[in-house]
Amino acid sequence: MTDLKLFRLDADGQDVELRGSTVALEVELQRRIEAGMEAMLGIHFLASEYPTGPWHRGRIDTLGLDENNTPALIEFKKGAVAGVLSQSVSYLAWLDSAHHEFEALVKEKLGTEAAESIDWQTRG
Repeated sequence: MTDLKLFRLDADGQDVELRGSTVALEVELQRRIEAGMEAMLGIHFLASEYPTGPWHRGRIDTLGLDENNTPALIEFKKGAVAGVLSQSVSYLAWLDSAHHEFEALVKEKLGTEAAESIDWQTRG
């Protein structure tokens, strides 16, 4: 297995390797990613620990809107966790049924233009 390495561009346009570190808690990793997700992933942060209501009964770790105006749902796991796939499918089902709620969140955080530009057709 090879190590994953991350890089950033310095002021001269040169690649500079970022020093890695480990985190003790899943929430610490979540906060670090959320703080830099626009620069790292091209995703605008919308919400953390977003409740999916009484039907889906979950909390999406991180909600965002990517640079292509596509909703982004991020679930963090520190290790191998049984049921993560069914959890992800449940969150996608919530998103399919909660367009208006998601649009309202985007409007609140990023403005009307962003909310009206959400791409509901893209499937990755």
